[in-house]
Amino acid sequence: MADNGGSISSRRMWCSVPERLQLHLAMLALQFGYAGFHVVSRAALNMGISKLVFPVYRNIIALLLLLPFAYFLEKKERPAITLNFLIQFFLLALVGITANQGFYLLGLDNTSPTFASAIQNSVPAITFLMAALLRIEKVRLNRKDGIGKIVGTICCVAGATVITLYKGPVIYSPAPRLDRPSTQMFVSLGDARGKNWTLGCIYLIGHCLSWSGWLVLQAPVLKKYPARLSVTSYTCFFGLIQFLIIAAFTERDPQAWIFHSGGELFTILYAGVVASGIAFAVQIWCIDRGGPVFVAVYQPVQTLVVAIMASIALAEEFYLGGIIGAVLIIIGLYLVLWGKSEEKKFAAKESAVIQSAPEHANLRPQAHIKTSLTQPLLPPSTENV
Repeated sequence: MADNGGSISSRRMWCSVPERLQLHLAMLALQFGYAGFHVVSRAALNMGISKLVFPVYRNIIALLLLLPFAYFLEKKERPAITLNFLIQFFLLALVGITANQGFYLLGLDNTSPTFASAIQNSVPAITFLMAALLRIEKVRLNRKDGIGKIVGTICCVAGATVITLYKGPVIYSPAPRLDRPSTQMFVSLGDARGKNWTLGCIYLIGHCLSWSGWLVLQAPVLKKYPARLSVTSYTCFFGLIQFLIIAAFTERDPQAWIFHSGGELFTILYAGVVASGIAFAVQIWCIDRGGPVFVAVYQPVQTLVVAIMASIALAEEFYLGGIIGAVLIIIGLYLVLWGKSEEKKFAAKESAVIQSAPEHANLRPQAHIKTSLTQPLLPPSTENV
């Protein structure tokens, strides 16, 4: 009983938090989870885990994690499944699971986690462009909200690019830790010598295009099928089927499906639980409430989070480029969110004008009826006959 009371009180406390603040907290937590996923994924590849076995196990764990919640929590609001919905879920899986995860692992294997995190900062710009072309996101260059969203997106991408490409002088140098482990293991995580860097970049660009397309395509699907967890579960299921079909033709080594160490098991569990199960559920909720551009614009924060985590865990120094990039990211986020806030104000004003127009139109015939002296007792419907 005490546990139930505590869960109810905690639920009430969370519900009392404004939805806008909930969205920001969820997106920040999501970026922390994805920041760790870059290092974990590269560690998995360095351990020799197959690039097909890794996503198969990742999606199995995510599906097992999401399925019970989707089944029990969305019983009443889940629409009946149709062939049209199944086709849409299959296409979402093809873009958001198979192509997205496949291109990412191929690109990461040929580059480094830092570069993979940096190139993902093109996701907000690509998502913004796709959403604008599909008329999901309205952009009016003659209004300040449209200009704010465009300038903010450019600032976010520019800030993350500065963090990655420009160091500058040292601004903060943490005290060296005597008990710090050797950094040789962490250096090897970004080792891409002997790899095809150009091909890796092409794969990562394909990953960004797939991710942006997935963010944009989820928005119209959620309007027709508002059960968010069920959409995510169906997407994971079809993505798992697609990876299994590909693995059946390409992965011929039975030993590739066996765990050889606790480290391999940890990387798969992290990818399945944090980067897929929890991240997919949080991301689709944020897309439903904030829109695809709101979710994508937080992507550059991930590079900043990686820099902070590296400073804390590895005692790395803060450089001027990191400070400048952080400021640009904060300014960009403010501009985009301010633009979306102004857009809502414009929409509220326009809807108020539209609603008031019929009221004024209805007042005119009533005034005419009252002042009519020829047929004062006729009902209004017969006056214009």
